[in-house]
Amino acid sequence: MRPSTWADRLLALLVRFVGLVILLATIVAASASFLYNQSDEADQAERVAAQFNMRLRDHVAILEGVRALYQSDAAASGPGIRAYLAALQPQVHSPGMEGIGIAAAMRAGEPAGVETRLNENYGRDIKVWPATDQPVGFAVALVEPYTPRRQVALGYDMYSEPVRRAAMRRAWQTGRPAASGIVHLAQERAAKVKQPGFLIYLPVYARGASGEVAAGTIATAPGMQPVEAFIYAPFRINDMMKAVLGPQLRQIDGLEIRAGAGPSAPVVFRHGKMGWDAQEQVLRIADRQWTMRISYGRLLERLGRPLGIFLFGLALAALATQLHRVQQRRVGAAQALADEQARHAEDRELMIGEMAHRMKNAFARIGALARITLRESTSLDEFEAKFDGRMRALSDAKQMLVTGAVDSVELGRIVHRELELAGRSPEQLAAITGPEVRLDDEGAQALSLAVHEFVTNSIKYGALAGKGNLAVSWHRDGGGIQLDWVESNLPETPDIDCESFGTQFIRTLIERQLKGSWQRTAVDNRLAIVIRWPDNGIPD
Repeated sequence: MRPSTWADRLLALLVRFVGLVILLATIVAASASFLYNQSDEADQAERVAAQFNMRLRDHVAILEGVRALYQSDAAASGPGIRAYLAALQPQVHSPGMEGIGIAAAMRAGEPAGVETRLNENYGRDIKVWPATDQPVGFAVALVEPYTPRRQVALGYDMYSEPVRRAAMRRAWQTGRPAASGIVHLAQERAAKVKQPGFLIYLPVYARGASGEVAAGTIATAPGMQPVEAFIYAPFRINDMMKAVLGPQLRQIDGLEIRAGAGPSAPVVFRHGKMGWDAQEQVLRIADRQWTMRISYGRLLERLGRPLGIFLFGLALAALATQLHRVQQRRVGAAQALADEQARHAEDRELMIGEMAHRMKNAFARIGALARITLRESTSLDEFEAKFDGRMRALSDAKQMLVTGAVDSVELGRIVHRELELAGRSPEQLAAITGPEVRLDDEGAQALSLAVHEFVTNSIKYGALAGKGNLAVSWHRDGGGIQLDWVESNLPETPDIDCESFGTQFIRTLIERQLKGSWQRTAVDNRLAIVIRWPDNGIPD
């Protein structure tokens, strides 16, 4: 056999071997991608569960703090706990709880002690309810923060309801936090949209052996320590989940919470649509265990990416046995040329679109100025003067950008230019100073129109008419810029109760284009205008 034939066969064998190696590497890479995506989703689900469990531990810690405060001085439980919660602000720093309450002990048929505490806490007669056949009861004597919806729970005997009673007895026996099963909270009677809920209880054991203490009645039960009250927190499940997860819910395709372990446990919260790739995590609700199933719906990443890797490798292995090096060069060159042409086409479309957008904005702004000026003018001459001044202010701002060959304008140039045209002397202009503040096209146009409007009004009625003093300054304030326009020693205090169309238009420009705000005050023959907007940090 000729040597060339052997060389061809050896080359073909080498190409097939390379193709096989590529195929095996592709299978390994696809498997690794699938396992990595699965592990990444499991880690994300674990972080969500840890976040939920940590928030519940924070809530229990707040309950334990309230219990310690109650035990230190039960007689002052109402004012003391109100002050403690007002300082702690758990609804702001650790949202999720409906509130914190005290369920005080009472003997069957003897609610007078609890009703006295209710009157002391809320200044009105509140009865204990409902009637019960239990030898003891625990009626709600305090719930904070107080809201009209929560007030319907006042006086409610929690021990009269079996689900709550079971959790209270577990807490009574162990001295540790205990969570109830799913219930309808008493305050849901006043809610427009009702939600399932649950409660967490902490017992307050009696500090003496007598049947009466300063705070009220002691409840006893066989084999358990006497208890004075329960510190508890009610939770509305939907509100709690939204408070804990917040914006993360939008990134989750499906979420399901079951109040217990296993698929037979009741579903208490559901968001979105569960996928086949759901991750399961355990949630700790005091002494109970809930189950969370979470799905991120990333089917394309879980299967599509490994499948894409596999198909790409398979195609690459096939190409390794079929394509010639020269052909690959030609294909690569053609592809590069096509990509370059596509990029040029996209750049042209982008430039045309940007030009159209800017022209549209410019025409819209000019049209708005014309309409506003027409409404304010009583004659054609007045319209011409006002419209010419406003268009000049817009043109000046744009001219500063064009002639300076930059994409920003310095605030001081705008203020000095308008006041110089109004006749201010060089010495007066030198007194108007402030830090260097760069404005983009939109900001420069908005402030040019605003300053022009201030100057025009001042020439007619204020300091620039020789009837007072004018002070203009600007400074950085935290993360924003503040411009102050102050006219003092005026003949009379300006009337600013009504805004003209022009003033309304300027306010709109400041709020929309500058993303800022303005404030006018007029008192004691003095007019002060303050404009604030974010400091976008435009470079020089």
